[in-house]
Amino acid sequence: MISLLRPALTLLIALSLITGLAYPLITTGIARLVFPSQAAGSLIERDGKAVGSLLIGQGFSEPKYFWSRPSATSPMPYNPLASGGSNLGPMNPALAQAIKDRVEALHAADPGNSATVPADLVYSSASGLDPHISIAAALYQAGRVARVRGLPVEQVRQLIDAQSQGTLLGFVGEPRVNVLALNLALDAAH
Repeated sequence: MISLLRPALTLLIALSLITGLAYPLITTGIARLVFPSQAAGSLIERDGKAVGSLLIGQGFSEPKYFWSRPSATSPMPYNPLASGGSNLGPMNPALAQAIKDRVEALHAADPGNSATVPADLVYSSASGLDPHISIAAALYQAGRVARVRGLPVEQVRQLIDAQSQGTLLGFVGEPRVNVLALNLALDAAH
């Protein structure tokens, strides 16, 4: 019996050290060398304090800021530990009510805006943590942000253009804007 247990325990310990210790340390070390910012969470610091990450969405509710996509995480919005979609189907009354409430909130924040509300401002992303919005969603909010901050709309649109990111490799995804980067640029310009 002991002759059978010894190789099994040896193999368990060896594989635990390789897969549980050596592999994570090696991959983390390579990531920190090759992609230092991303490996550290792509944190943005202002005055020595982390204000957010370019990889994780966060909520902005003040009218002077661009608003992110809605978060589906619960119990707290934009909680990276609870990443995931709402799993509400298109016929679910709770989803219909959530969309209606989000559209009403956007109209209440900018009553003069009669443009169609972009979908990414009312539907959460699959992860519930998307840090980007479409260019259309940013332009939809430009008038409100400019009015609240007392800026010309054209200046706000120029900030959107400056913070816009194209498609990945020229064909993957859609042009987008990182909401945190845009709001920080807005604060710096104002």
